[in-house]
Formats: sequence, C-alpha cells, structure tokens
Amino acid sequence: MKPLLTAHLFPVVEARLLELLRSLTPAEWDARTIAPAWKVKDVAAHLLDTQLRKLSRVRDGCAADPSPRFDSHEDFVAFIDRLNREGVEMYTRLSPSVLISMMEVASRESAEFHQRLDPMAEATSGVSWAGEERSQNWFDTARELTERWHHQQQIRLATNKPGIMTRELYYPVLDCFMRALPFKYRGQPGEPGTHLRVNVSGDCGGSWYLYRDGDRWQQRESPQGRQVSETTIPQEIAWRIFTKGIDRETAARQVTVTGDRALGSLVLQMVSIVG
Repeated sequence: MKPLLTAHLFPVVEARLLELLRSLTPAEWDARTIAPAWKVKDVAAHLLDTQLRKLSRVRDGCAADPSPRFDSHEDFVAFIDRLNREGVEMYTRLSPSVLISMMEVASRESAEFHQRLDPMAEATSGVSWAGEERSQNWFDTARELTERWHHQQQIRLATNKPGIMTRELYYPVLDCFMRALPFKYRGQPGEPGTHLRVNVSGDCGGSWYLYRDGDRWQQRESPQGRQVSETTIPQEIAWRIFTKGIDRETAARQVTVTGDRALGSLVLQMVSIVG
C-alpha cells in the first residue's frame, strides 16, 4: 500500500472546525453526542487537549512524565482514556469564547507542525490500532487527521451541521481507517490466493482488498485471486463503525455481505481508534 499523505488537509479541517464552533448556540454547546457521556463542549475540549498534548510532547519534546511502560494493550488503552478524561475535565471549564481562541492558535501551529514533518521518517509512536509498534510520520499524521475529522463530525451530527463529509476530506479518513484491516484479520483462516473486498458506498467511498498470501492477510490496492467475500457499508455509518459510534446490530442491518458471511462481517468489529 502506498503512503497516505494528508498533512495538506489539516488547514482545511481546522478551518471548518473553527467555523463550526463559532456558529454554535449555547444550547448546541450542551447537546449530547454519540460519544458516550460527552456533550459537544466535551468533544471540543478533547480536541483542544489532544492538540496541545501532541505539540508539547512531539514537537517540543516536553512530557509531564517519563513514557510509561505497558504490560498489555488494555493497560495502554486505560492510560489513554485517563489522559483524555483529565483533559476534558480541564478544558470544559473554559468558556466557549476562550476555548475557541485557544483552538485558533493550537490549530494553526498543529497544521504547520504536520506539514513540516518528513512523512517517511519514523514517528514518535506507532499506530497501535493497526498493530504497529513503529510507524512512519505519514501514518501518524493520517491517524491524527482521522481524530480531528471524526470528532468534528460527532459535533456536526449532534447539532445537525453538514460540511465535512466530502470526498476531499472523508475518503482519506476512510483510507486511513482501512489500514487496520490486516491487523483485524490476523489469525483468521483463509485459502491462499483468495481475497476479500470491503466497499464503502457513496461519493466519498471506495474499495479495499485483503489478499491471503500464504498464512497471512495482506492489504492490496487491487483485487488478486478468487474473491471469497464482499462487504458493502454505507458511507453515512462507516466512520461510526470504526470509531465505536454505532452498535454492531444496528450497523449490521445496514450492511450487505455476500460470500463468506463470517469473514466478511468481521470488518464490522474493526476499531480504528484507541479507547
């Protein structure tokens, strides 16, 4: 698979976010989102917190504590969940006006930071939900874009504001999410020389392929060998599936699977976020 270069999209996504936040009414700031226990203001606070933490830790080399060691993936998730919870508690104390003012600075500096990175150099941390302990900057940057996009989309969904489900912005998010396919399918049996196909329908969607090469699944940019399953997901719910924003039963009723249903349905359990 080719590197997914997305740094140029940060100014666009961040500009849309600031425009969105400035448009919210007091009632909309208090609206519930699909993120359990988070209102719109909580999501905005999370976006500010993670941006400031990334700049401090990665750009400036300033961490509050030495990098902890984790005995399991569950320990890592618990650690990230704690940081996110503490960040939300801190920044929801700000008024919307102050929060937006801080976001203006952080968004500009974050976009500049990602655009300056060598995309092929090693990132500070691996993309864990894709099973990587080490990743290149392009993947970590794309992962960061999916965070900025899907949390903004949560706010838009809660407040009925359209704007970022466009091919320019949404397709790269989907393409990044799908890089988790080989990790999700690890350990699943398959006949060598066969492939499965995952589609996201709609103007922003596309098709992704997993090929059975010997004893493992590899992601390919085009189909190879005999197709054993095909899964089609509407673009309206694809991002929600991969970010735990919809329950599996509701999603399954809107998804079409042909061929090997067990193999094709496994993608509905894929999570492309930490937490």
